[in-house]
Amino acid sequence: MADSGEYSMAHVDTSENAPEIEIVQAPAAFKSEVWKHFGFAMSTNAKGQRVADKQWTICNHCHATVRYNTGNTSNMRSHLTTHHPYKFTDLLTKKVTSGQKTLQEAFSPVLPHNSVRAQEITRYIAEYIACDLRPFSAVDGKGFKRLVANLEPRYKMPSRAHFSQSVFPALYRKTKEEVMLNLKQSECVAITTDGWTSRATQSYITITAHVLSSEWEMKSYVLQTRLLSESHTGANIAEVLKSAVNEWELDKISTNIAAVTDNASNMRVAVNEAKLSPHIRCFAHTLNLASQAGLKVNAVSRLLGRVRRVASFFHRSSTATAVLTTKQKLLNLPAHKLIIDVVTRWNSSLDMVERYLEQQQAVAAALLSDELRQKSREIDTLDTSDIANAEDLVKLLSPIKKATTVLCDESQPTISLISPLKQMIQESMATDKHDSNVIAQMKAAILKDLSDRYQGEDEKFLQESSALDPRFRTLQHLGSKEREDVFERIKLKASQMQQQNQDQDVLSQSSHSPDPANSNESFVPPPKKHALEDLLGSSFGCNDSEVTGGIQGKVQWALSIFLRGEEISGCPSKSLPYPLYYLWVKPPL
Repeated sequence: MADSGEYSMAHVDTSENAPEIEIVQAPAAFKSEVWKHFGFAMSTNAKGQRVADKQWTICNHCHATVRYNTGNTSNMRSHLTTHHPYKFTDLLTKKVTSGQKTLQEAFSPVLPHNSVRAQEITRYIAEYIACDLRPFSAVDGKGFKRLVANLEPRYKMPSRAHFSQSVFPALYRKTKEEVMLNLKQSECVAITTDGWTSRATQSYITITAHVLSSEWEMKSYVLQTRLLSESHTGANIAEVLKSAVNEWELDKISTNIAAVTDNASNMRVAVNEAKLSPHIRCFAHTLNLASQAGLKVNAVSRLLGRVRRVASFFHRSSTATAVLTTKQKLLNLPAHKLIIDVVTRWNSSLDMVERYLEQQQAVAAALLSDELRQKSREIDTLDTSDIANAEDLVKLLSPIKKATTVLCDESQPTISLISPLKQMIQESMATDKHDSNVIAQMKAAILKDLSDRYQGEDEKFLQESSALDPRFRTLQHLGSKEREDVFERIKLKASQMQQQNQDQDVLSQSSHSPDPANSNESFVPPPKKHALEDLLGSSFGCNDSEVTGGIQGKVQWALSIFLRGEEISGCPSKSLPYPLYYLWVKPPL
């Protein structure tokens, strides 16, 4: 090949008396690593042109000549590993990254994107993003790619655009079909809804459906989260609710659709306009409002402000935190940080006061130390009366905290809990002659706010739900007169349900009965069952084979056994009768 300026020239002497050898380096198109150590000798042809001798290569280190077959570098590599191993071990261990594949790479082809294995991995990655609320950019992370490559080297990670535009829409459609199928198969549905604001100050409303399957198993599905840019009026929220009911075909369910919301007035209007019933106010939110009413008492508000300033002081200063830690060790107190409350969460105010009482000795010692004495002049510590009020406050709010804990610990809380918990809290708020003025004001404020909730038909519905819960079926939290009224209402409703079932059975038998003119047997209607009031007698008998299908049939059967005080055979729980409270329309809190 003629020298056209594309070679870099090097002149090397093989010996003292040998003529000078002119070596030209291999062109850039030769990608192998060995060409960094070999070149071609230049010579003059018959025409007097300077050309590279491509039949032989010359080692740049020992000037040895090695036969070169076009495209084959084995001879040169063998020479390097034999005569220069101490200099060129990188050729033995280093991966060739200049376009050539290693043996492992050559025999590990990339999985086709439409293969079963690749689609399975892609689906699991999409489920990971959805379940853990990860951003689409997670698939671009170096650590995530390294993890997936280690688990499946043949898998090629799709782009984030592929996930957002193809994978997730398909996953959503498939999931929606499964959810809609389960909703259609359910006889009872309740929805919970609430509005919230994102960090970007955008308002959203989320709707969740809770269904009772034919196996009496509670399931929950988040149906949708929609942007609500309009004013949060009851009419606008009602349109969102009606749209969700139509989209998910909840209006085709035979029973009423119960709704659980907070106590906001716009939610009350929205549920009424959407024609959802019964409407249950979240009891946890009710407790929060009642507790907030007690904490707004002037003396209590001032007390919380003092505690809040002390906690904020130690949160702002690293020096104060270090001094507090030292005092905690000296006084053998737990190394706990002070808590600052959140205005919208009443239990955080209780936690703040409890933590302050736990650490009051360490706090006082830290504020009086030489390091903090000058900085803490503006901090008002609590005197003896403040400490006493703080301790009484903790005792007063403990029943409400326990009630909130019960609701949070229940994996599927039902409205049967509301009536007994409300009664328990109201009893704990009864005035006592030993109460201080501050505690008496708190009790009055909490009791007034709580007593105004769940009145009229809502209260009756809650009491009936508690009566159908095996844990509260004796209704010990009610008076004898109220208790009898609740049982009478249940009997009446069950009797009406029984009559409806009988009418349906008669119509069903009539439509499938043989024609008397063509049959020797005349149609005999099924005997009427006794009213539910008669089920209290010992002569009434009912076994598993007599239970009609569907939720309503199970209601009738279970109520009869419930009112006789018996337990149901085959109960999944060994300690409790079958959960009869699931049989009524009971939305979760």
